[in-house]
Amino acid sequence: MADYDESENEQQMDCALDLMRRLPPQNVEENLVTLLEILPEMTEDLLSSIDQPLKIRQDSKTGRQYLVCDYNRDGDSYRSPWSNEYDPPLADGSVPSDGLRKLELAANEAFDTYTEMYYEGGVSSVYLWDMDDSFAGVILIKKVNDGTVRSKGSWDSIHVVEVLEKGRQARYKLTSTVMLYTVASGLRGDRQNEINLSGSLTRQDERDLAAEDSNAHIVNIGRMVEDMEFKMRNSLQEVYFGKTQDIVNGLRSATDLSVAKNRERLQRDLFGQLKSRNE
Repeated sequence: MADYDESENEQQMDCALDLMRRLPPQNVEENLVTLLEILPEMTEDLLSSIDQPLKIRQDSKTGRQYLVCDYNRDGDSYRSPWSNEYDPPLADGSVPSDGLRKLELAANEAFDTYTEMYYEGGVSSVYLWDMDDSFAGVILIKKVNDGTVRSKGSWDSIHVVEVLEKGRQARYKLTSTVMLYTVASGLRGDRQNEINLSGSLTRQDERDLAAEDSNAHIVNIGRMVEDMEFKMRNSLQEVYFGKTQDIVNGLRSATDLSVAKNRERLQRDLFGQLKSRNE
């Protein structure tokens, strides 16, 4: 009976995760609340497995913005990567060791520059924590674009990395998730003419790289995140925007239809001639 219950729970979990992957990422919080009402016994598993859009807070001590998620949460408080303090204050909150804290600060400065270069703004946060063999961490990046009246969008990157040090080398395991949504309203601003493109993508990478000192970890992780984001951006562009362009072209041609038909007829004739030669 216990095996049956465990199998049923696994099936419910798989169905819940599959459902959330198919729903718009900008509505993930409302959908997650509804899902938790249906499956209250799986609250902890669902909260730890479903990525939610990142939220921005401001460090009252340093005045700098930072991102909050499950990785820098302890109870109801969230730790700032800049001051290393929790908000609301938490006396016994979990913090990285002194050596790892120095690496965390350096990584935050590095990815702050990275965000400025690639996103022209936005907010980034890096959180590291100690493990038995080495350490792990998460790199968070959020960019919100609401500069115009008729369009807005959001990009959320969550890169979880595990680092296993092996002498002068280290093995890096990276799991990256990108949540993207863009909304463009019609000329009249009504929802009937609104275009909504949204989705999420998760990819993994694993590499063995040279790491003679702690600064090498920042370089290696930064290069892996850069490569991963480049690949995922191209995938999102091809899947979402390429498909949208195909649909629009199918509805309204950008060229004269007679010209398009002549081109198709010429292609068929050439294909027929080539086929007859091969035969």
